[in-house]
Amino acid sequence: MSESDVTRDGVRGARPGRDALTEDRAGRRRRRRGRGEQAMVPDAEFSSYYGKPILNKPTWKPLDIAGYLYLGGLAGGSSLLAAGAHATGRPTLARTAKLGATGAISLSLAALVHDLGRPARFLNMLRVFKPTSPMSVGSWLLAGYAPLTMAAAAADVSGRYRLVGAAATASAAVLGPAVATYTAVLISDTAVPSWHEGYRQMPFVFAGSGATAAAGLALACAPARETGPARRMAVLGAALELGSFQMMKRHMGLAAEPFEKGRPHLLLRTAEALTVGGAALAALGSARSRLLAAVAGTALLAGSAALRFGVFHAGVASAEDPKYTVVPQRERAAESGSTPPPS
Repeated sequence: MSESDVTRDGVRGARPGRDALTEDRAGRRRRRRGRGEQAMVPDAEFSSYYGKPILNKPTWKPLDIAGYLYLGGLAGGSSLLAAGAHATGRPTLARTAKLGATGAISLSLAALVHDLGRPARFLNMLRVFKPTSPMSVGSWLLAGYAPLTMAAAAADVSGRYRLVGAAATASAAVLGPAVATYTAVLISDTAVPSWHEGYRQMPFVFAGSGATAAAGLALACAPARETGPARRMAVLGAALELGSFQMMKRHMGLAAEPFEKGRPHLLLRTAEALTVGGAALAALGSARSRLLAAVAGTALLAGSAALRFGVFHAGVASAEDPKYTVVPQRERAAESGSTPPPS
């Protein structure tokens, strides 16, 4: 064979054992083969250098940290409810909410310290104040808020130092919304895709969840004649929680996928059903029946907890799969016209 035998169409006079297929012919052949055809190219797998994970998944203990997220929301919402009940002359509801806030924030701190391993590690975070760090701001927030809830509850139970108790109740209510939502800022400030991509709406989700939890505690424990504010808080909190969560998922793109799979999906669907059911019972039947009020309150408490645990597990799942880090990075790089980072 000489150079003159090689043409643009191949070697003159030679016929390969199998013709190469053009796109048209390949498509027709694939259609003839039907659905039984096996893919010759495996699905893309996302990995990093030396098989190391792109992100180190959170090593936090689920019961400690998801419980910490939940109890902080319950405490913050209860402080708001306590202040409102105190101001409108509902003493039993006020006491229930004050005790709930004290118990919830105490357990929340215990869960945080247990995950840290030693109480000294929490105290070390108070050595400096760094406004740009959610963890630093949150540590100082807890350090100021917890004593206020304890003072408010102690004054109410003992019947002494009423002015001090009223001031502590009002001060705790001022800090309550920040306590209920700062944990959303804390987890959104990480690189975990399913937490970070929801940073705009996550605080609203946690605010609604904290409100439903506080309302649930009040409905379950306070007399029905005083639970009017709790019933209204349950409805408004459920609307804020569920509406913000759906909006968050729509804006998250691929990072919302872990919320729809496996354990997170089951937890979040359970949370939705319990929250909707509890809010409906609170609005329609709890004023007339102590039993319905207790059922509504239990459902709201459980629904809020299921939401926090679902969000926690979805974040861990998104950190374990490199796809949720690599694909959004490449999409952003393509939109900006820059070179995507290596993976």
